[in-house]
Amino acid sequence: MAIEIKMPALSPTMEEGTLAKWLVKAGDTVKSGDILAEIETDKATMEFEAVDEGVIASIAVAEGTDGVKVGTVIATISEEGESAALAPKAEAAAPPAQGAEPVARSEEQAEDHGLPPNPGEKASAMPDAGRERVKASPLARRIAAQKGVELSSLSGSGPNGRIVRADVEGLQSGDGRAPITPQLETGPRPSSGKEEVANVASVAASKPVAIPEIPHAATKLSNVRKTIARRLTEAKQTVPHIYLTVDVQLDALLALRAELNDALEARGVKLSVNDLLVKALAASLMQVPKCNVMFTPDQLIAFKRADISVAVSTPAGLITPIVSEADTKPVSVIATEIKELAGRAREGKLKPEEYQGGTASISNMGMYGIKQFDAVINPPQGMILAVGAGEKRPWVMPDGTLGVATIMSATGSFDHRAIDGADGAELMQAFKGLVEKPLGLLA
Repeated sequence: MAIEIKMPALSPTMEEGTLAKWLVKAGDTVKSGDILAEIETDKATMEFEAVDEGVIASIAVAEGTDGVKVGTVIATISEEGESAALAPKAEAAAPPAQGAEPVARSEEQAEDHGLPPNPGEKASAMPDAGRERVKASPLARRIAAQKGVELSSLSGSGPNGRIVRADVEGLQSGDGRAPITPQLETGPRPSSGKEEVANVASVAASKPVAIPEIPHAATKLSNVRKTIARRLTEAKQTVPHIYLTVDVQLDALLALRAELNDALEARGVKLSVNDLLVKALAASLMQVPKCNVMFTPDQLIAFKRADISVAVSTPAGLITPIVSEADTKPVSVIATEIKELAGRAREGKLKPEEYQGGTASISNMGMYGIKQFDAVINPPQGMILAVGAGEKRPWVMPDGTLGVATIMSATGSFDHRAIDGADGAELMQAFKGLVEKPLGLLA
């Protein structure tokens, strides 16, 4: 009996992924633990292992296919002694041989790949006698019928002007011309705001962007980039941000870092300024627990430890691996973990539990010479700290004299639904105090 291999859920939130690469082909013998494929999720590329033994009978989803839903059959394995002569279904995109019966496909698959509907659906795509022929997919016809939309008044965005699902999904019932324009309300309402985000995304997706006739290169969006776009849009549209900035003197922290690096050299550990700032943020969150929170529609979640998400730039986009329990870990351990996590993040090899969660984030653009910036909150976290470059500036010294000091601007972005301005200000003062008197980070 053939064993179906289905698209796995490689993280608790994964709903679909990209089948990036097959590492086996039809006819290969596999055993439990063999790597079958590489699958790109919304944050990383992960290896998919075989559970059963047998021979790969067929490959149902070609490598490079986007939007493969969790649970979709992607291949089949024939058990030992069973014939494996089944033809691969999707290894080649060539049309079937003359006289051969076409492979059945769902309406959604037909639309996604710009293909005609299944042979058995041809009758539904034909116009009634005496009426002008309208090119439309069966799925688009069904949605149009449910909404009372007249297809003849629509312009199709599919191949050869064919009307597809996206052309009719955003239309009002009984109207074949006017798409619904989402009205974002300015007053309070019970919903979380996700409905508005979904409507805006739906309308945007149904209207192709006009590309200027200028020499350019087009790069297909990765799952990581799509997720970044979706989450940042949701964050800015649904989370009321409040921004608080402090200037912090770094000289004492830099001196302490130099001493610690000299002492840790024999252990092969080198601390960065960012490692110490991660520790300072974690310690600040424990001093001001009102900022170590997460907002939900009906609850305010207060965390008992500080897990800090550290923004790391990768070729695929920004990802935030997590230093768990940063409030209790020594800075040497934090430095080692960040280095290891950042390396695997750039290789796309992070495990889901290593980038999902966190109680707050830190983003440091000081190495690029950025003086100050406002970061976007990473939902559902309640705050993110944006750190700029340290630079020599005129500074009033503790004795009242004017001197020159190394100053860094740090801006906290807070979810104003969960964190009041005064509480955010208290956190920024706690952070400033720990950085300017850094021995407290070692206590």
